[in-house]
Amino acid sequence: MSNRGSANNSAQTGGVETFVSRGLVLVASVVAAVSAGLVFYSYGTADGPDHVDVIRALLMTISTWWLAWGAAQGLLGLTSRPKPPALRQNGPIRGRTAILVPVYNEDPQITFARIAAMDASLAATGEAGVFHFAVLSDTRNDTIAQQERQWFAHLVKARNGTDRMFYRRRIANTGKKAGNIEEFITSAGAAYDYAIILDADSLMEGATIVEMIRRMEGDPKLGLLQSLPKVVRASSRFGRAMQFSASFYSPIFARGLAMMQGATGPFWGHNAAVRVRAFAESCGLPELSGPPPFGGHILSHDYVEAALLARAGWRVRVDDDLEGSYEEGPENIIDHAKRDRRWCQGNLQHARLVAAPGLKAWSRFVFVQGIFAYIAPVFWLAFILASIAAPYFAPGPDYFPDPFWPFPVFPPDATSKAVGLAVGIFGLLLLPKLLIVLDAASAKRVGGFGGTLRAASSTFAELLLSSITAPIFLMFQTRSVSQVLMRRDGGWPANNRGDGSLTIADAWAASWWITATGSTGLLLTWQLAPALLTWMLPVALPMVAAPAIIAWSSRPQQGSLFEVPSDGNPPNVLQLHDAYLADWSRFVAEGRATERTLVNA
Repeated sequence: MSNRGSANNSAQTGGVETFVSRGLVLVASVVAAVSAGLVFYSYGTADGPDHVDVIRALLMTISTWWLAWGAAQGLLGLTSRPKPPALRQNGPIRGRTAILVPVYNEDPQITFARIAAMDASLAATGEAGVFHFAVLSDTRNDTIAQQERQWFAHLVKARNGTDRMFYRRRIANTGKKAGNIEEFITSAGAAYDYAIILDADSLMEGATIVEMIRRMEGDPKLGLLQSLPKVVRASSRFGRAMQFSASFYSPIFARGLAMMQGATGPFWGHNAAVRVRAFAESCGLPELSGPPPFGGHILSHDYVEAALLARAGWRVRVDDDLEGSYEEGPENIIDHAKRDRRWCQGNLQHARLVAAPGLKAWSRFVFVQGIFAYIAPVFWLAFILASIAAPYFAPGPDYFPDPFWPFPVFPPDATSKAVGLAVGIFGLLLLPKLLIVLDAASAKRVGGFGGTLRAASSTFAELLLSSITAPIFLMFQTRSVSQVLMRRDGGWPANNRGDGSLTIADAWAASWWITATGSTGLLLTWQLAPALLTWMLPVALPMVAAPAIIAWSSRPQQGSLFEVPSDGNPPNVLQLHDAYLADWSRFVAEGRATERTLVNA
């Protein structure tokens, strides 16, 4: 095996680079968090220490750790460049692969047009014969299910896929998507060596699918290979900002993640290749005792399946050099929050799995990280509330602490410490992204993003938008955690596709309570801690304006801001999808015209 000095090399060897990467990120994030806590404690105790100052310093330390961890991961990703792995099968593909497309109340015409596009893209590689498509329907709506059968028949005819395309609808959707995949593996998995697991909105280039299978065949111990999906087809301001982030920042952060995770990598549930035997032997998911949300079927199954594969000795890897992997994202904050609610419940379920026997230490840490991702906003909110209440617990000023000294002693001015801490906190959010702009410019990666100036403008716009929406997400995530802790099951709602524009009325109905919370917070700060009012405005004002921000960010984005490579040069598989969708739409229109003619006759 050659020494390539990349993240994938570390993943294959599981050696020193992985250990050092983990250590560097952990130490850097802990040092940053402890430093923030100590600086805040020094600032908070300028007028005399009390118990609330200790609590606030601890909350600051815990909250800062999460920000510092993400920043350190991004900085780590900037230290290397993506390269393909050394282990790869160069000859003809020997195994057979099932491409699994789970669907749940989706638009069948759009979904099956995606399959047609991927099949056509595979045909261009000359390897389509060893790839089969299996549409696994969990659709509960009978009308949509009937349309699925009709469009599947149209797909088979259009792609001549009688022997390579299959459709089945489950009577009961036990275990949701994970149960859907498990049922296929147990009933038909023996016919396949590999599987590509997709979502209904996934699109992958045929060459990317073939390359992933070549890498699976080249490394017999590779149990799962995760690609990095990029968001496409976004049109709203919120969606375009997320699409820009996924294309511009995510490859760097994913590279840092790959360097840390090594052979104990992630699975994000879709756009990944799995070795069927490894999956069948290792990934049977338990049904947790008790009722949901903490019991029942595991919602965030992907992280658990990755941990089970690693426990069984299989490599789980993310290859950050892979291109040609795509998905769609939510077009507005409300749809994002609905999806996030399910992820929150699934991640908090992992609290029951952290101590499961035999897991790798890193897998346990990943579970803890996933849990912390959702409780971190709760710590920030607790910090804000403690700060509002702090003046009532602070000791009164003692200007004559020494009875033998006749002159008053005034508390030191700690303003510089507060400003320095604020700069440090914002630096954790800003620095990695600004460095990514510089790195992209030096690596000639900015061309597809409109050049250096436009990429920098998009970065600043994304930073501004994420800063404005952060307090709104803080409230949605805090509510999600509260609902789970109150034993309220969020279920598995269907994803909304297509245009996500919201009216002010829609946004108000979904976020009025955020406006009320922000207004109450400002009023309490004004009454109880007026000195804190200026510091509260960046948090409270977006909360007060939440309906307007949500509605505005859901509207179409005009101009070239948030430009991504797929705008000017759409990937081939997206062009194929558009072509099939247009052709099938004409087919529907002609059919309706014929039907009207017969009725009139």
